[in-house]
Amino acid sequence: MWSLLNGISAYSEYTREGRRGMSSRITRHLVVVILIGVIVSLAGPVLAGYKHNSYKPMLMGKEWMAVAGEPLAAMAGAKIFVKGGNAVDAAAAILAATCVMHDSLSFGGENQALIFDPNRNKVFGINGLGIAPTGATPEFFINKGMAFPPAYGPLAAVTPGTPGSLIQMVAEFGTMSLKDVLQPAIDLADGYPIEEQTAQIYAENKGEVEKWKYSKEVYLPGGRAPKRGEIFVQRDLANTLRKMVAAEQEALAAGKSRKEALQAAHDRFYKGDIALEFVRGSKEGGGLITMQDMANTKLLVEDPVTVNYRGYDVYKLTVWTQGPVLLQALNILENFDLKAMGHNTPQYMHTVYQAMNLAYADRDFYYGDPYNPPEEPVKGLLSKEYAKERARLIDPDKNNPKAVPGDPYPFQGGTNPFKDLLARWHSSAETLVAENVPELKGGTTTLQTADSKGWVVSVTPSGGWPPSYIAGKTGIGMSQRMQSFVLDQKLNPYNVLVPGKRPRVTLTPSMALKDGKPFLSFSLPGGDIQDQFLLQLFLNVVEFGMDVQQPAEAPKFESFQMQSSFSTHEIQPGRLVLDARIPKATFDAMAAKGYKVKYAKSGVNGEHAGAVTAIAFDQESGTFMGATGLPDPPWGGSRYGIAW
Repeated sequence: MWSLLNGISAYSEYTREGRRGMSSRITRHLVVVILIGVIVSLAGPVLAGYKHNSYKPMLMGKEWMAVAGEPLAAMAGAKIFVKGGNAVDAAAAILAATCVMHDSLSFGGENQALIFDPNRNKVFGINGLGIAPTGATPEFFINKGMAFPPAYGPLAAVTPGTPGSLIQMVAEFGTMSLKDVLQPAIDLADGYPIEEQTAQIYAENKGEVEKWKYSKEVYLPGGRAPKRGEIFVQRDLANTLRKMVAAEQEALAAGKSRKEALQAAHDRFYKGDIALEFVRGSKEGGGLITMQDMANTKLLVEDPVTVNYRGYDVYKLTVWTQGPVLLQALNILENFDLKAMGHNTPQYMHTVYQAMNLAYADRDFYYGDPYNPPEEPVKGLLSKEYAKERARLIDPDKNNPKAVPGDPYPFQGGTNPFKDLLARWHSSAETLVAENVPELKGGTTTLQTADSKGWVVSVTPSGGWPPSYIAGKTGIGMSQRMQSFVLDQKLNPYNVLVPGKRPRVTLTPSMALKDGKPFLSFSLPGGDIQDQFLLQLFLNVVEFGMDVQQPAEAPKFESFQMQSSFSTHEIQPGRLVLDARIPKATFDAMAAKGYKVKYAKSGVNGEHAGAVTAIAFDQESGTFMGATGLPDPPWGGSRYGIAW
């Protein structure tokens, strides 16, 4: 009972606004906490077995729903819904608002989205990832003594993808003007009360930010980081957004159509005065982006990839993201009776971990930009027969620390053009094996929206996280996504840096349909962790019958047995991080299978559940059920939802 009360007490205090100085406020909530604890204890064991009673209630709605990583961002979506916009308009407004708040991303970053269009009964993908600039070659970075592109600064940047893809979403699937969609973001840029976590991020990165003139002006006004509750003003960013709106409104006044007016805003950003200042600011800091690179940035509407798992059609963006990892893992796991193993038993965790090993090994070798050669073997990778071959490699008793990529080409009627590299891949990858790697502190957020007309949107945007280099007087933080490229084709011949190419990213929104209708829209931040936790969340719903809030909070486990997608690209074979709520007997059983097991230090008391955002759909009643994960630094605090 006391452990229950302690856990709930800690969680009730652990909000993004109040996680520091937690102990001073516990007394105020003690009575409420005791009541909650008694109610939950009577209802059943908290987070024990596979029927997890949750800390947080599900969000319910029938007209619309917005779930996001920031309370003000969720409110931006709500304002759009109230004005009559659809779920795409609301998602764009949430995205723009989040970019203003800078703790996770900036407008210089990238936008990845899945959109269910009820009019065509089809899922579409949004490719909002920028391209490597002119002069960004392996030789350029190798000559600077780098094994990979840097993690921060103007040399880490691909071109901005978020502004163009946001406009494209609204143009192709939305109903409103850019003026309407950007107004909440403009209001925030004019000044909003900054949250403690965001202010603390600026303070922690003060030494880095001070090196960059325009970043210092924005993040350290008056020479210091802002304090919680101060009105944080970003005049340059507000001016940039107003310029985009002005281009749209001038085009409308001249008799242009809605889409033509949105294109005018796009062109002002990528070809006009905004682009000129962005490029100038980049070059001032040693960046490589040119006006031609900006103009060549194509943000695309594309077909996602999909597999069917036990009657559910699961959709992910294709191999320019890591999304197909989840699909490959599902194909492999379809060959096992997971329900019979039991939720989070040693055998279940071992089987899922091994399936992820095999899928991630394929990711590390075969995934890359499908719009640039060589062509990735997507059909073979997602083949059910290939998955059966991979499933046979799983030893039921021990971890394989040397899981290697397979050869999917025979499963699509082809011959592998990189057989020689594949044969040598493991020895090449062993140069990246590392121990005691510092925890990555990046920035990504997620959002989900849905409306009663049937539109559903899942978005995982990122890039331009603090400490971001702000390009000139645009107020826009540049991307750090160049670090996801490799410079040596022995590591991945499909993801070698080339000017004009997109890096393979971790960002991975998710959507599942049942009988052709939306069933689940879900995503979370966390780099390489994303498809691991999303896989577990999906299995918790489909295999173990949890409602959408329960798997958002349920204990999860994390592998590091893949090439990190960031900075040094290290591999940590056998490393397994468990949620601290997982029993010690399970910990010991996993260690006996050869894993290097540790309990998580994130969350409040070691909860490792992920900062999930999700919407589930009751197809009989037509209602929405929203879910948000537990606070889980460094990938973000609580998620926030609002519905009607």
